[in-house]
Amino acid sequence: MVIQFSVFLLGLVVLYFGAEWLVKAASSIALKFGIRPMIIGLTVVALGTSMPEFLLNAFALFSGADDLAVGNIIGSNIANIGLILGVSVILMPIAIDRRVLRREYPMMVAATLLFYALAADGLISRIDGAILSVGLISFFLFVVFNAREPELATRSKTPDATPEYRDESRRKLAENRGLRAAYLIAGSIALTIGARLMVSSAVHIADMLDVAPVFVGLTIVAIGTSLPELAAAIVLARQNESEMSLGNVLGSNMLNILFVVGVISLVRPISVSPVSVTQHFPVMIAFTLGLYPLARYGEIMTDSAGFVLLMSYVAYLGWLVFPYI
Repeated sequence: MVIQFSVFLLGLVVLYFGAEWLVKAASSIALKFGIRPMIIGLTVVALGTSMPEFLLNAFALFSGADDLAVGNIIGSNIANIGLILGVSVILMPIAIDRRVLRREYPMMVAATLLFYALAADGLISRIDGAILSVGLISFFLFVVFNAREPELATRSKTPDATPEYRDESRRKLAENRGLRAAYLIAGSIALTIGARLMVSSAVHIADMLDVAPVFVGLTIVAIGTSLPELAAAIVLARQNESEMSLGNVLGSNMLNILFVVGVISLVRPISVSPVSVTQHFPVMIAFTLGLYPLARYGEIMTDSAGFVLLMSYVAYLGWLVFPYI
């Protein structure tokens, strides 16, 4: 047991640093072109922080641990809203752009409801994967046409105006192609190794504790693979980039579904347990829909909204753990 926990923690550490390096390199590339913060959060940062879920689920599914993989996706999306966004808002109030509630937020809701509809029959087939992949392509087309806006033209020409470029290390990284490539390669390798270690140890831990793999996926693994999002949220809050932090949460949840589930189910259909359909999917939908009134009330999400999200997530964890006490 001690060895498996040690392997899991080692995988978590490697996974964390891999995601951090990947996000650091990718965000510096995007910021160099003056793309608006919400779009950077939705895509570059979100894609980098979703890579742990993608790699972990790929290893889990090809190891036959479907419940672990599905639990990880559901748990990660819940953690992104309850834990990650909750902590972000507590650290730094987030100004809500009404355009986000009209455009990006409905896209996340649509992706979540589509995921539930496709999983309701107990199997995410290759056809379902194709549907999700079409959604992924549509999402990226939306991003291409909304990446830059007229009012940001001046900002894009003067990158020193952004907090990221005032950071000397980020400025050097953005200007050094070789260093960016090194971070991208090292991050990708670390993510692969970390995901493999976490999956193998998580499966063994579930067997030894005699708990359902979906429980491990919803809790330990979900929180573990959400740490890159948490790290990104803390860094972005410190840099006063609240819009990018919100974009990271919305984008990560969409990419976890459209990219991770969509691409993997194209290769191998994913079975979904009845308990996930009847209990855990509704909780994910509730967190997703519950975000709207918190964001809609006023023009700024304050620390009180953050505490509501965080306490809701703690209550959800308590509900999951209670049967095993």
